[in-house]
Amino acid sequence: MFLGHFGLGFGAKKAVPAVSLGTLFLACQFADLLWPTFVLLGVERVEIEPGATAMTPLNFVRYPYSHSLVALCLWGFAVGVTYALVRRARSPAALTLALLVVSHWVLDFVTHRPDLPLTLNGTERFGLGLWFSIPATLVVELAIFGAGLALYLRTTVARDRIGSIGLWSLGAFLLIVYFASSFAPPPPSATAVAWSAEAMWLLVAWGYWVDNHRTPS
Repeated sequence: MFLGHFGLGFGAKKAVPAVSLGTLFLACQFADLLWPTFVLLGVERVEIEPGATAMTPLNFVRYPYSHSLVALCLWGFAVGVTYALVRRARSPAALTLALLVVSHWVLDFVTHRPDLPLTLNGTERFGLGLWFSIPATLVVELAIFGAGLALYLRTTVARDRIGSIGLWSLGAFLLIVYFASSFAPPPPSATAVAWSAEAMWLLVAWGYWVDNHRTPS
């Protein structure tokens, strides 16, 4: 799941118009922002296995601290509390961010093969395996992304050209990255995957930039 997470971030703007899109992106992709750093540090592990699923050659061997349900509940609580303290925000915004962090496991549960951990140390793995079907994956991800982007467009209006062009450029870039990664040859190494995944932080920054040039409608 890639576009679906960002679609949820876009759509959440309707629930909490005062929260920046960058913050919503950070919450919905929190697991994937942590994961590459943990891989590079040797705390978590991924392997290149062509044919692992139809959509990705990645075999997620171990990633309990970034992707287990228990870990994401704890991370979600931390993100929500931090936002409430720093921004002195009321509970709806903090709660929405916490739920977005946890939503990452739910969406990944739909797409991943059974490799998602429930706890930090348990052996059980979960996943419905949508990734085994390319057409089904494309339909689900594009539907979530499209719905979320439509909600964001209904919730905000551009204050200037950056607010318009920046948003459509962001949407187009996410689509290009999604299709390029879905149909590209397998990456050369797990380390290369982790380093490229660190670029996800740039998408968070892009979300802040676009949202600064849009106003809640």
